[in-house]
Amino acid sequence: MDGMPFEAELMQGSPASADKQVTLANWRLAPFNRWAFSHVSEIIPSAIIAHDPVHVAPLSSAPADLNQIGYRTVDGRDGTVAGMVADTFTDGFLVLHKGRIVTEHYAAVLTALRPHIVFSVSKSITGTLAGLLVASGQLDPNATVAQYLPETRGSAYGDATVRQVLDMTVAIDFTEDYLDPKGDFMRYRRASGWNPVDDAESGGDLRSFLATTRRAPGNHGHAFHYVSPNSDLLGWLLERASGIKLADLLSEGIWRHIGAEMPAYVTVDRLGAARTAGGMSATLRDLGRFGEMMRHHGAVAGKAIVPRAWVDDILKNGDKDAWARGDMSTFIKDGKYRSKWYIVDEPREAFCAVGIHGQWIYIDRKGETVIVKVSSQPLPVDEGMDRHILAGLKAIAGQFA
Repeated sequence: MDGMPFEAELMQGSPASADKQVTLANWRLAPFNRWAFSHVSEIIPSAIIAHDPVHVAPLSSAPADLNQIGYRTVDGRDGTVAGMVADTFTDGFLVLHKGRIVTEHYAAVLTALRPHIVFSVSKSITGTLAGLLVASGQLDPNATVAQYLPETRGSAYGDATVRQVLDMTVAIDFTEDYLDPKGDFMRYRRASGWNPVDDAESGGDLRSFLATTRRAPGNHGHAFHYVSPNSDLLGWLLERASGIKLADLLSEGIWRHIGAEMPAYVTVDRLGAARTAGGMSATLRDLGRFGEMMRHHGAVAGKAIVPRAWVDDILKNGDKDAWARGDMSTFIKDGKYRSKWYIVDEPREAFCAVGIHGQWIYIDRKGETVIVKVSSQPLPVDEGMDRHILAGLKAIAGQFA
């Protein structure tokens, strides 16, 4: 295997040599993540989000060279789309214009039919799914969490509303530090089954972790405060309100109706709780199909899948003051956050889903464009890369305005 890139040698052999073995202990670390991020269901127990293989929606092509599109980041650095794709550990890159493939690119071990984890893009998918239960009357955004989940009384969530969970304005004492080996986030990942534990029960479980979160001082709703447990709590709410397991709910509600060509997956903890904050994996094209549904106000081929009012509310509402008081206001200036989506340019009707290690779905309705990027960046958060990626995606959409 002389001359092969290291990621191509990972997990080769029966068994792979120790230095090429991807495990629960190293799957999010570079370079092992270049294999792991497109093989998550082989590492962590995962539930299948079934598609409808009889009704796969074909994607036509209208190729264009986007490589030399230039841009300037908010901190004054220049770049090109080609450089952005090459320099940000891109595993898959897809641009759709008017639903047609303009460019499609795969790297590392990713292929068109292999799912890739999307981390916090999962939040946006879950927030979209919530709209179906709100429309059916099963879920009231203005109700308190404890009305559905009495187990959360006394936790950070007990007196928060469903809407505050959706919009990340819960006053919760939780630090989202991906690299802290001993703090809140490590305990959270152990509970969700994402990190090794000494024995099956020593790490706890996801729902028990959520029910014991600590409330922070101050009022719910005051400030945007990004913490992933909010979105796992939302998945639990959707299951309790509907009586249906999350993977089946997402399959029946959305995935079987977008023309997906492959099933998606979501990781589950030892008791079957879905990691809706970050555990979903899907193919590049199916993520593009999902983005197209959102671009079309929740419809596919003219048929409403997600209520239009819910999808349009994402752009029309959201609390700018809460965003400005929050911990990510420098990431998107004058932005908003609504139902797990970032609103990046309201006049252009541009909004996006973002996940750690470089996962993106970027939708620009004025440009009739959907862009999907899945990656295996070494660091969970790299602000320099994020600035380049966001500027590059905006520049691409701007070509189609």
